[in-house]
Amino acid sequence: MQVELIIIGDELLIGQVVDTNSNWMCSHLNAIGIQVKQISTISDREEDITAALTLASTRADIILMTGGLGPTKDDVTKPTLAKYFNSELIYDEGVLKHVEQIFAKYEKPMPSENLKQAEVLKIAEVMFNKAGTAPGMWIKHNQIYFAVMPGVPSEMKYLMEHEVLPRLKNLNGRKKIIHKNILTSGLGESFLAERIYDIEERLPKYIKLAYLPSFAQVRLRLSAEGDNEDMLRKEVDGFAEEIKSSLINFYVNDTQQTLEETLLAEMEKYKLTLATAESCTGGYVSHLITQIPGSSRVFLGGIVSYSNDVKVSSIDVRQKTLDDFGAVSEQTAIEMALGVKRKIGSNYSVAITGIAGPDGGSLEKPVGTVWVAIAGINKTKSYNFLFGTRRNDNIIRASNNALNLLLRLVREENMHL
Repeated sequence: MQVELIIIGDELLIGQVVDTNSNWMCSHLNAIGIQVKQISTISDREEDITAALTLASTRADIILMTGGLGPTKDDVTKPTLAKYFNSELIYDEGVLKHVEQIFAKYEKPMPSENLKQAEVLKIAEVMFNKAGTAPGMWIKHNQIYFAVMPGVPSEMKYLMEHEVLPRLKNLNGRKKIIHKNILTSGLGESFLAERIYDIEERLPKYIKLAYLPSFAQVRLRLSAEGDNEDMLRKEVDGFAEEIKSSLINFYVNDTQQTLEETLLAEMEKYKLTLATAESCTGGYVSHLITQIPGSSRVFLGGIVSYSNDVKVSSIDVRQKTLDDFGAVSEQTAIEMALGVKRKIGSNYSVAITGIAGPDGGSLEKPVGTVWVAIAGINKTKSYNFLFGTRRNDNIIRASNNALNLLLRLVREENMHL
């Protein structure tokens, strides 16, 4: 069952609006065993809509369209569809009454342009839109199913949930789709691929492995498609366990949680607390942690010790250490971690100091140099990184690596309990 999305809107093509509809539609279609094979984003022009429909009809069994159903002159989807399907536009009395009621509710006169909202293709089955004024349309033409919906996200979602997805579930030809996600951290994409090469080579054709890299993290996704859901799930779970065993030092979770969610969950499980001392990351680690509801059960607080004076006065970094080794050094990172742990009274702490850039580097310590120190119950560990020259990237990379290293030490010191 081949599915294609056609997303209409000049505002998308000029970057004025971000297309969130495609992401939402793909995830909900996938959940019912339908995979999208193509997404086309096109302008609000008759010739572009016609061309997209013509091409999509050669390769798709189901075509879902959003956008261009408003009452203004720049919304040309409905008249274009009337020409394409050789059908006339007619007024739907139920839709017209609904539009009139909306304006009456707010005690406003209905502009004549809004009469167009009640227009639907004669060949279409009307999909009533309780979330807005523009109706959706369901069309079967030459054995292809078309769903035409507004581009407003809330209205599209309403029609998908109440009209489109129920219809699609009743169509024949859907296969079972199983996904398994494994989040890793601390090892690059190519190194991961090398480690699990033998496992990937043994995957049957109906199971695929995708690599989804981000800063200091790679999410691996196993996807299987077939008719026997139980068999697919068993096979995917088996391969996932093999992958996890091969990447034990870099494995974060297989729950679709974020790295920071996993860290907080495990620290809470062992009744542990955390403090942070940040220099070059400017509080970004604390930001990631405190975005999570319930983080206060683990996170006690953090100190952004950006200047050397604050390092000395607030977290007990020795002036001699700064004079002898500099702010960006292993020695300073360790003293920051131990100092903030002692000051705040946590079980664990993480400290980061570095040169985020784009300037401030030297031959000895170039831009992108970062030291991370983790202080735990029994151990204190330090790590050196050399990232690139892009400031924001360096901040994110340093923070994610620090969280990963903290998670490793928490597991090392507590998993036997």
